[in-house]
Amino acid sequence: MTKNKKNKESSRRKFLKSGLAIGAGTVIGDSLLSSCSTTSSQEIIGEENDVKIKLLTTDGKIIEVPESAIQAAVPELNDKEVRIGIPGRKFVMVIDLAKCKNVRKCITKCQEGHGLHPSQEFIKVLLMQDSKDSAPYWFPKPCFHCDQPACVKVCPVDATFKRQDGIVLIDNERCVGCKFCVAGCPYSARIFHWDEVELPERFVGQKYSPETSVPARKGTVSKCDFCPDQTREGKLPHCVTGCPMGVIYFGDVNEDTVTNGDETIRFSDLIKDRAGYRYLTDLGTEPLVYYLPPVNRQFEFESGLENLDEEVLKRYENTPYFKNKTE
Repeated sequence: MTKNKKNKESSRRKFLKSGLAIGAGTVIGDSLLSSCSTTSSQEIIGEENDVKIKLLTTDGKIIEVPESAIQAAVPELNDKEVRIGIPGRKFVMVIDLAKCKNVRKCITKCQEGHGLHPSQEFIKVLLMQDSKDSAPYWFPKPCFHCDQPACVKVCPVDATFKRQDGIVLIDNERCVGCKFCVAGCPYSARIFHWDEVELPERFVGQKYSPETSVPARKGTVSKCDFCPDQTREGKLPHCVTGCPMGVIYFGDVNEDTVTNGDETIRFSDLIKDRAGYRYLTDLGTEPLVYYLPPVNRQFEFESGLENLDEEVLKRYENTPYFKNKTE
């Protein structure tokens, strides 16, 4: 394991200990307990210099286990538990526009995690330019999980719902495909499944849950879900772990902590010190995604146009930058 990977994992664990993990609700995985009870004398291998934690096995023996070998067992949730969310949490995302290079790994990792077709994107990376004289920059745009979500208000069958932990989800077993939520969302964050969904083999047979958005169904709507299934396991959303530039931070407002996997920071300090803002707040939606302005950028935006597929490159042709360039 490289030094950077070790540091990233260490930072992630420190963050989870600070509160993102479910605390007392996080238990040891069945597979680990089983191995402990049947082969308690066998050494369980973890990472180099890993912290040892004492556990009580199912046959009443106390053993020491490497922290990295501990797995979180996520219980099967009923509809009420899914709709309430994770108690005591209020999740938030912060996106640092100074770091974004349009690598698009956030998109591909999200697609892999949700079984999406390459043409379907829960998170989009837009090319923005605030004025003709200002420099363009890259703008990742997920669902904003608004505290006042218009999509929830217009859904006639309660398929779209807001949880106590701030996350907005869609239950495609209730969704009737009316697309009122698509029209009601001012951020164009939703996609409609017009065709039968061909799932990768690893998802075949998986039981549906609004927390995973898998499997999707023809004639229903899907969107970025903040990966609550990952959070219940003490993991970060796919887009956070996928981004090699550390653009996306995720965390808990109640704990006042966010992380991008490499560094863990106080949410309030980050927003204050970097003049964080929310997108289109005049709409009254109160989004839970914050942006840090693209000042002192680490990359020229042109580098984000390199090696793009022609289909993806065409999406940026009507942006202000390309229009200004041809005038």
